[in-house]
Amino acid sequence: MLEMTREEFEELVAEALDRIPPELTRLMDNVAVFVEDEPPADDPELLGLYEGTPLTDRGEWYAGVLPDRITVFRGPTLRMCDTREDVVAETEVTVVHDIPTHTTRVG
Repeated sequence: MLEMTREEFEELVAEALDRIPPELTRLMDNVAVFVEDEPPADDPELLGLYEGTPLTDRGEWYAGVLPDRITVFRGPTLRMCDTREDVVAETEVTVVHDIPTHTTRVG
């Protein structure tokens, strides 16, 4: 298992977000990305979780609402990665997976 502090992991998540192509980041309207140490106990290998209203379900009523949320889970990501670059790549895949469809679970 790769070891790193939460701060180091958050820096790699930021690096992964910077690598996402602009055409996809434009779709991340009203979406915030967070880091948590572990996923819910019922899904310990979950890498990411989208919570909110999928783009496909947003209508005219979708205004003035709190941001949707993508959570990247540090523990399972570090357990499956061997290098810092693996963490960046896996996090990029996790977030990109959530952008177009805003599915609810990744992992």
